[in-house]
Amino acid sequence: MYKLLYTLLAITLLIASCGTPKTVMAPEMEFRDLDTLVITPDPEDYSVIEVDGRVPSDYRLPVYRAAYERKFDLLHTKLTLRFDWEKEQVIGQAELRLTPLSKMQRQLRLDAKGFEFKAIRLANSNSPLNYSYDNGQEVFIELGRDYRPGEEINLYIDYVATPAASGGSSAITSDKGLYFINPRGETPGQPKQIWTQGETESNSRWFPTIDKPNERCTQEMVVTVKDNYKVLSNGTLMSSTANGDGTRTDYWKMDLPHAPYLFMLAIGEFSVVEDDNWNGIPVDYWVEKEYESYAEDIFPYTPEMLTFFSELTGVDYPWPKYSQVVVREYVSGAMENTTGVIFGDFMYGDERELMDAEVNEKIVAHEMFHHWFGDYVTCESWSNLTLNEGFANYSEYLWLEKKHGRDAADEHLLTEWAGYLGSLANGSTPHELIWTDYEDKEDMFDAHSYNKGGAVLHMLRNYLGDDVFFASLEYYLTENQYSPVEVDELRIAFEEKSGQDLNWFFNQWFHQAGHPQLSLEYGFDAEAGEAYVDVKQTQLTTNNVPAVFQLPVAVDVYTKGSALPQRYDVMINQRSQRLTFPSTTKPDAIIFDAEHQLLAEIDQELSDEALINQFRVGKRLVDRMMPLEKLDASLPAARQITKDGLQDPYGAVRLTAIGRLSDTPDNDELNLLRLLAGNDTDSEVRAAALDKLAEIGDEQVAELATQALKAKSYLVVGSGLTTLASIDPELAAREVKTLESSDSPALIRAIAGIYGTTGDPANIAYFNEKMDKVDGQESFAFYGTYLMLLMQADEVGQINGLDAIKSIAESRGQSPWRRLAAYRSYVQAYQGISAQADETDEVLSKRVLEMNNTLKAIRDNEPAGQIKDIFGQMFPD
Repeated sequence: MYKLLYTLLAITLLIASCGTPKTVMAPEMEFRDLDTLVITPDPEDYSVIEVDGRVPSDYRLPVYRAAYERKFDLLHTKLTLRFDWEKEQVIGQAELRLTPLSKMQRQLRLDAKGFEFKAIRLANSNSPLNYSYDNGQEVFIELGRDYRPGEEINLYIDYVATPAASGGSSAITSDKGLYFINPRGETPGQPKQIWTQGETESNSRWFPTIDKPNERCTQEMVVTVKDNYKVLSNGTLMSSTANGDGTRTDYWKMDLPHAPYLFMLAIGEFSVVEDDNWNGIPVDYWVEKEYESYAEDIFPYTPEMLTFFSELTGVDYPWPKYSQVVVREYVSGAMENTTGVIFGDFMYGDERELMDAEVNEKIVAHEMFHHWFGDYVTCESWSNLTLNEGFANYSEYLWLEKKHGRDAADEHLLTEWAGYLGSLANGSTPHELIWTDYEDKEDMFDAHSYNKGGAVLHMLRNYLGDDVFFASLEYYLTENQYSPVEVDELRIAFEEKSGQDLNWFFNQWFHQAGHPQLSLEYGFDAEAGEAYVDVKQTQLTTNNVPAVFQLPVAVDVYTKGSALPQRYDVMINQRSQRLTFPSTTKPDAIIFDAEHQLLAEIDQELSDEALINQFRVGKRLVDRMMPLEKLDASLPAARQITKDGLQDPYGAVRLTAIGRLSDTPDNDELNLLRLLAGNDTDSEVRAAALDKLAEIGDEQVAELATQALKAKSYLVVGSGLTTLASIDPELAAREVKTLESSDSPALIRAIAGIYGTTGDPANIAYFNEKMDKVDGQESFAFYGTYLMLLMQADEVGQINGLDAIKSIAESRGQSPWRRLAAYRSYVQAYQGISAQADETDEVLSKRVLEMNNTLKAIRDNEPAGQIKDIFGQMFPD
């Protein structure tokens, strides 16, 4: 599962300050005691013991979310399905084959939410079985006699399911299980579709099963639809039969066992684009007709990734096909359904729109890697979710490193750290990666399971080295293939291949919470002939955060102008510690955590000289980014560093250097900036350089802006438009009209900004057309501008526009970013109209009351906890 809310974890800061969470860099070091470590026990550790030694009568054992107790082994599921689109119902027959696991059983419990049962019986009998279905969530079936382990039961269930939502999470905004999109054709221009989203335990809203992650079975899916629809499911399409009545029945079969939450369907008028087979395995892409020619751009590098991940893990892709499909109104980012990955329609775009869409590449890698970590080997409980999501998260780093180099991967790692640390800054409570006392299983889909989980794997790889790390993954996958796992099995695999006891690593990173907070001080003792780093761990020990983390790090010491460091591999294992390094002269630079792999908050004071030297000799991205960000830009040496940054081989460094330029650049800086604005290969850099030239009023900016309009990248075109609008509004207006049809986020942002400056409500039509196209943080600016124009419109236009905003805010099929932006705009509209309302104006007063009730209803009925919390901050009681 890919969380589309990439930085939604930091959204409360965005709302409060229109800023982003601070990125905290990571560093490392060697020893000597500064003072004796004394750990004082937390008084709360003893809070359950009374003075006389008795335990309070109301004391309870701590919450422990155990793996589901399996009484049966579900062996096979066959589903025969039709659909009532008008009533949004699934008409199904399920045939389940299972056997008691370890003891005699005579009663079977199945998950089945919101079902009407027509018949429940044994497959070889016409006699109905007794059952109870009191809570509408699970059915208890009396089997009629005792069945022993190994004795198979073949069950037949005839049912009608009406999928309905009762909750969701920040990653999966609804738990409906199966979704009818525009089922009655009431929304013009929107395709009719059916698709499923099973994680966590929502597939039991459309077929009866044991809906737990530690269950798995083979499957068959027999699906009847109208001839114009295509059907995608797990496994292999065995047959497709025209029924002679305008319908067709497709038969899909999956011979390899996988968890019930991975069962999938996608039904719609798709074009199927077949890629070259990969090692004899079909690879195809399911998209709407208009995107057929862009399918390989929408799902970039798919065959190459299959090869890379197979070679990296030592396990060839273990499934019979690989299909990817884009659906409308998806409730998450993407889902790793075995052999049939579902993506939201944010993936769509033409070649130009997609050339700057970095997310497509990362999300394809993320969902593909799940086919090893999540599908092939599956977490046995949601407490162990990071065994699925931490690996999938880290796959993005692995792919970027392979395809685009170490700098690209490290930049991605910085964003992952920022997401995790930002979630804590926004009020999330630190918890263990293996979180056994969560309140709701949906809470597991957070920046711990994803961001922190991936970062921890990166640290483990750095500690063990690539050979041992990847050999351990192969061992882990091979030993646990097609089975559920818990974290101890991962630890044992690494111990088996490394020969080390790794409990210390797994205890502190998986079974305890938080991360180290380090205070570093650097010094040089000429008399002793040594440089030193004083390291203090300052993290609070609440919420099961260790007082002392054991941290293996590398320290690079540069001396005498050499570009080659002396590297020291050290272990931080004390609360306060001095690391010393022999040196006859004061080092030019000491780089703590030279590989910049440590997930930590680091407080360190580096001199300007040290930062300049770090930029010049450091080997990693952070070594160039951090000096650019921290140096006093007015210093002559810092100015040279900025010029060097403008010529750096990696785009993010050039981008940072642009941001550090003053408003009065010298000729060298100006010429470099013009070169970047004219032809930089990184679209973001080129656009930023053009924006900077416009900001300082460069004499060549008009020519460069006009040139940018001819660029292939819409990001560059958008920057050119925005710049041109401030110089030649009439020319910009003509160019805008030729580009209005594009759904490129960069162009929508630019055009919306230009129309916003006019204040002309005649441009509202553009916003109405694009309001469900914009996404991400840009949604806030878009909806804010839209609201500003609406307030200039007549009453009818204003009411219609606000109704459209309201519809976006309350629709759980919309992007979370879009919903939050729409909700905020509706709140702002309510506040503005309330301020104008006069008690004597009954019409306006009624409208204010209706808007108030609408905001409360959207907020109070929101099932996704994190989104609900943000709604509450925007519109508190």
